[in-house]
Amino acid sequence: MESSVKKKIEYYCAYQERCHQEVTNKLNKLGVFGDDADEYVCYLIDENFISETRFSEAYVRGKFNNNNWGKNKIIRELKSRNISDWNISNALKQISEVDYSTKLKKLCVKQIEFSDKPNAELKNKVIKSLSLKGWEINLIISQINQLIK
Repeated sequence: MESSVKKKIEYYCAYQERCHQEVTNKLNKLGVFGDDADEYVCYLIDENFISETRFSEAYVRGKFNNNNWGKNKIIRELKSRNISDWNISNALKQISEVDYSTKLKKLCVKQIEFSDKPNAELKNKVIKSLSLKGWEINLIISQINQLIK
């Protein structure tokens, strides 16, 4: 292993949690391909620079708390990064049901407060907006029906 590439990839992984796919893409940009890239990835795993479990847990916390994403979008994005189903379901345990419903209610209230549309239009707008952010439609409808009489 080349020491300059090794240092760069170690720094890349130490800066923030990364998944295997991101690390492989970075190695490819650095000119490392195939078995050599696999060797670097194995080294990084052995030295605890990367962990899919740690990555998926951090990803779930960040996207839920900072980006207000629902579980559907989080799952879709993790699957696009080739994260295992076990790691995904384990990471989603980071979000308690209470926190999930509280966040959904807060997002619904926020959208309802700043709208002057009639109720039917408003409901459709909120459903569309939050479903695009990965929230389950049945939960959105249930929450809206409690807020808009």
